Amino acid sequence: MFPFFRYYLFFFYLLSSVFLFSSVFPATTPLDFTTATAAFDASNNYVWRNFARFLDAGKGSEVTGMSELKKYLNRFGYLPVSPENNFSDFVDDQFVSALILYQKRLGLSVTGKLDSETIASIMSPRCGMSDLIKINDATTSTIHSTRRYAFFNGQPRWIRGSTLTYALSPDYTIEYLTSSEIRNVVRRSFSRWSAVIPLNFTESLDYESSDIRIGFYQGDHGDGEAFDGVLGVLAHAFSPENGRLHLDAAERWAVDFEKEKSKVAVDLESVVTHEIGHVLGLAHSAVKEAVMYPSLSPRGKKVELRMDDVEGVQALYGSNPNFKLDSFLESEKSTNTGSSNTTNFFSFFFFSLFFFIFVWF
Repeated sequence: MFPFFRYYLFFFYLLSSVFLFSSVFPATTPLDFTTATAAFDASNNYVWRNFARFLDAGKGSEVTGMSELKKYLNRFGYLPVSPENNFSDFVDDQFVSALILYQKRLGLSVTGKLDSETIASIMSPRCGMSDLIKINDATTSTIHSTRRYAFFNGQPRWIRGSTLTYALSPDYTIEYLTSSEIRNVVRRSFSRWSAVIPLNFTESLDYESSDIRIGFYQGDHGDGEAFDGVLGVLAHAFSPENGRLHLDAAERWAVDFEKEKSKVAVDLESVVTHEIGHVLGLAHSAVKEAVMYPSLSPRGKKVELRMDDVEGVQALYGSNPNFKLDSFLESEKSTNTGSSNTTNFFSFFFFSLFFFIFVWF
């Protein structure tokens, strides 16, 4: 994600963590600037104020920085490059159309404006894959329902057998997590998908010949999808049968939030589970609770497949004979606790509160 947005994200997150999540993040835990320097510079907190100029910007207006928003929408598939669209700072028809499509695709309120909900979504750390690929059996130009799983163009899937091998790169890794910790996370992530489809995943020590190859990379790493540092694009993967799954080594990856205190820590298991969905052929879902939704908050955790994820991957591969729908639905229901809904509500409430405080004071 562009640095312009990363500054906002971290400042908002810092404020909300102080007032909202004090019971989750102890007050005695200091802010980890070692891993946050690329995301936030105390001397640049004025950028938060400047974001107010985007709020409800109307068509025909000119707003400094609008070109960066256009580049963001272009990167994730909403705003095509054309001679008429030169990524200026004007709020033009193409931008409004792209914004409406963005809101529809990600299950937001469709206002056609940069409202606080849409800005919060844009600021969120996310997967680097494009959102607009193929929506079920309809192309992106004929979307009738956005709250569904999605596929890559051509609906590719693995056809080489019922068992796929995976391996962790011996060269592209991170030092502060042990090999055992990373391997356990990856194994659990694969097991969630194999529990619902008739595919098995086996770890291999031969990285080069494995079907699925996983590694941590910095910046431009040669695949045309450069990473951008802390709390921007977290990871990306490629459709079947490519097998590449790349994680941004600049992130502060966590396997246990009890041990990892960084405010910008990202749950490794949540991201790996999401990216495996891409490796299997799923694109992004518009269901916010689904694993395949494109964004994940710092210190957030989303590892359990939801019905939308299951329906999508089973549409590609069929169902695991041992999969019990009733048991799965009961388990899914138990995870929909009132506390998680309350947290989501107050997260948005505090975002709006702080946003308008900085606008008017």
